[in-house]
Amino acid sequence: MTSTNNPKKKLIEVAIPLEAINAASAREKSIRHGHPSTLHLWWARRPLAACRAVLFAQLVDDPSGYADKLLDDPKIRKQAEADVAVRLATWRDRKADAQGNLPD
Repeated sequence: MTSTNNPKKKLIEVAIPLEAINAASAREKSIRHGHPSTLHLWWARRPLAACRAVLFAQLVDDPSGYADKLLDDPKIRKQAEADVAVRLATWRDRKADAQGNLPD
Protein backbone atom coordinates (compact mmCIF):
# COMPACT_ATOMS: atom_id res chain seq x y z
CA MET A 1 0.00 0.00 0.00
CA THR A 2 1.45 3.35 -0.99
CA SER A 3 0.91 6.57 0.84
CA THR A 4 0.43 9.89 -0.89
CA ASN A 5 1.39 11.73 2.27
CA ASN A 6 3.67 14.63 1.34
CA PRO A 7 6.00 15.47 4.22
CA LYS A 8 6.29 19.12 5.12
CA LYS A 9 9.57 20.78 4.22
CA LYS A 10 11.66 22.09 7.08
CA LEU A 11 13.22 25.53 7.27
CA ILE A 12 16.72 24.06 6.90
CA GLU A 13 15.76 22.69 3.47
CA VAL A 14 14.53 26.03 2.19
CA ALA A 15 16.42 28.91 3.79
CA ILE A 16 18.97 29.27 6.56
CA PRO A 17 20.98 32.47 7.23
CA LEU A 18 24.48 31.05 6.87
CA GLU A 19 26.30 34.39 6.96
CA ALA A 20 24.78 35.36 10.30
CA ILE A 21 25.36 31.89 11.77
CA ASN A 22 28.98 31.89 10.61
CA ALA A 23 29.56 35.34 12.10
CA ALA A 24 28.01 34.32 15.43
CA SER A 25 30.06 31.10 15.49
CA ALA A 26 33.29 32.97 14.76
CA ARG A 27 32.50 35.51 17.45
CA GLU A 28 31.74 32.71 19.93
CA LYS A 29 34.99 30.90 19.16
CA SER A 30 36.99 34.09 19.76
CA ILE A 31 35.61 34.69 23.28
CA ARG A 32 38.44 34.30 25.76
CA HIS A 33 36.65 34.98 29.05
CA GLY A 34 33.13 35.36 30.39
CA HIS A 35 31.61 32.42 28.57
CA PRO A 36 30.93 29.00 30.17
CA SER A 37 32.76 27.24 27.33
CA THR A 38 36.07 28.71 28.55
CA LEU A 39 35.94 26.79 31.85
CA HIS A 40 37.21 23.61 30.24
CA LEU A 41 38.66 23.59 26.74
CA TRP A 42 37.45 20.60 24.80
CA TRP A 43 39.39 19.63 21.69
CA ALA A 44 36.34 18.89 19.51
CA ARG A 45 33.96 21.57 20.76
CA ARG A 46 31.52 22.98 18.22
CA PRO A 47 30.09 26.49 18.47
CA LEU A 48 26.72 26.54 20.21
CA ALA A 49 25.48 29.25 17.87
CA ALA A 50 25.66 26.90 14.90
CA CYS A 51 24.15 24.02 16.88
CA ARG A 52 21.19 26.09 18.07
CA ALA A 53 20.52 27.48 14.61
CA VAL A 54 20.64 24.06 12.94
CA LEU A 55 18.41 22.43 15.57
CA PHE A 56 15.89 25.25 15.30
CA ALA A 57 15.86 25.09 11.49
CA GLN A 58 15.34 21.31 11.62
CA LEU A 59 12.35 21.60 13.94
CA VAL A 60 10.50 24.48 12.28
CA ASP A 61 8.40 23.78 9.20
CA ASP A 62 8.90 25.88 6.09
CA PRO A 63 6.52 28.78 6.59
CA SER A 64 5.67 29.14 2.90
CA GLY A 65 3.47 26.04 3.15
CA TYR A 66 1.19 27.81 5.62
CA ALA A 67 0.61 31.01 3.67
CA ASP A 68 -3.15 30.86 4.13
CA LYS A 69 -2.90 30.23 7.87
CA LEU A 70 -0.05 32.53 8.84
CA LEU A 71 0.75 35.73 7.01
CA ASP A 72 -0.47 36.80 3.61
CA ASP A 73 3.10 37.29 2.33
CA PRO A 74 5.31 34.16 2.78
CA LYS A 75 8.47 36.21 2.13
CA ILE A 76 7.78 38.25 5.25
CA ARG A 77 7.19 35.08 7.27
CA LYS A 78 10.43 33.50 5.98
CA GLN A 79 12.32 36.64 6.90
CA ALA A 80 10.79 36.56 10.38
CA GLU A 81 11.82 32.92 10.83
CA ALA A 82 15.34 33.72 9.65
CA ASP A 83 15.50 36.63 12.10
CA VAL A 84 14.53 34.31 14.94
CA ALA A 85 17.26 31.86 13.91
CA VAL A 86 19.79 34.71 13.86
CA ARG A 87 18.75 35.84 17.33
CA LEU A 88 19.07 32.29 18.65
CA ALA A 89 22.53 32.05 17.14
CA THR A 90 23.98 34.95 19.06
CA TRP A 91 24.99 34.32 22.63
CA ARG A 92 24.79 37.99 23.51
CA ASP A 93 21.09 38.14 22.63
CA ARG A 94 20.39 34.95 24.57
CA LYS A 95 22.12 36.43 27.63
CA ALA A 96 20.19 39.69 27.30
CA ASP A 97 16.94 37.77 26.79
CA ALA A 98 17.55 35.83 30.01
CA GLN A 99 18.05 39.11 31.85
CA GLY A 100 14.88 40.57 30.31
CA ASN A 101 16.48 43.39 28.33
CA LEU A 102 16.64 42.15 24.75
CA PRO A 103 18.30 44.69 22.44
CA ASP A 104 16.48 45.85 19.31
